[in-house]
Amino acid sequence: MTISMVDFLSQLSNPVFFVTTALTLAVILVNGWTDAPNAIATCVSTRSMDVRKAIWMAAVFNFFGVLLMTALNATVAHTIYHMVDFGGDTRVALAALCAAMLAIVLWATAAWRFGIPTSESHALIAGLSGAAIALQGGFSGINASEWIKVIYGLVLSTALGFAAGYAAVRGIELLFCGLDRAYARLLFKHAQVAAAAGMAFMHGAQDGQKFMGVFLLGLFLSGGQSGTDLFVIPVWLMVLCSLVMALGTSVGGYRIIKSVGMDMVKLEKHQGFAADLAAALCLLLASIWGLPVSTTHTKTTAIMGVGAARRLSCVNWRIVGEMILTWVLTFPGCGLIGYLMARLFIHMV
Repeated sequence: MTISMVDFLSQLSNPVFFVTTALTLAVILVNGWTDAPNAIATCVSTRSMDVRKAIWMAAVFNFFGVLLMTALNATVAHTIYHMVDFGGDTRVALAALCAAMLAIVLWATAAWRFGIPTSESHALIAGLSGAAIALQGGFSGINASEWIKVIYGLVLSTALGFAAGYAAVRGIELLFCGLDRAYARLLFKHAQVAAAAGMAFMHGAQDGQKFMGVFLLGLFLSGGQSGTDLFVIPVWLMVLCSLVMALGTSVGGYRIIKSVGMDMVKLEKHQGFAADLAAALCLLLASIWGLPVSTTHTKTTAIMGVGAARRLSCVNWRIVGEMILTWVLTFPGCGLIGYLMARLFIHMV
């Protein structure tokens, strides 16, 4: 099943759906604003690219990542759509979804304010889960068979991200150990720009699909449908989400670039290339398998792996600790906000 743009515009006359749509677009915008800068953090920190050019490059490749990967493989969107149960009274369910989107915006904006690269993916999952629990009055609102993919994605984005970063930089240093240093710097300067573009593309591919799954959930609820199992993501929705995410990326995210690319580990150009390459490959695997992984986790753990390959003391573990604490708090914190906001919104309607 799919939905046309004309049907979408006609449903905007529903006030609750209008607010839900606005908040969903706000979440996508915030994702591009606070999450996408991770893709270019190392490229900027190693001075392979000017920060303004890097941000615009990320915006462009985020756009194509959302558009092309969704057209080829939309399994991540299907996973997010089926992860929670918003069945029952569609009017009440739509209000709960609206509450979940508001919770995510509040959580993500607070994390950005403190310059902490929180995971928008986990905030999305937590906010939706909290709202579904409030809607269904218990954990029956969670689809365990789909939610377990979140756990698999968490393991992939941390353990595999770290291991891939470690292995990539070791392999590069082994292969290019006899290369002239001046030539090597020039080579990896260009290689890192390409790898950062790939990382930005995969960010759009992963995170764009997650939000389109939520967008379609809101569309179907507004149309009085709560149990649609099969759907096709329309091209107009791909373009809309791509543009909004690209706009958010173009706004910047300088604090997060500094935290991830400059404060956590001091990298050279070949190390930055290794981190970007490792993270992009991990995200590609996750997208093919339909696992909703965190692009923030994947990139930052890849950077940690690269730093640890030199020696453990090269990693600023204080910054790492702050990030991990934020990640740990995201599920209960954003989930609780989603739950409380949903209870309030349900009571209001």
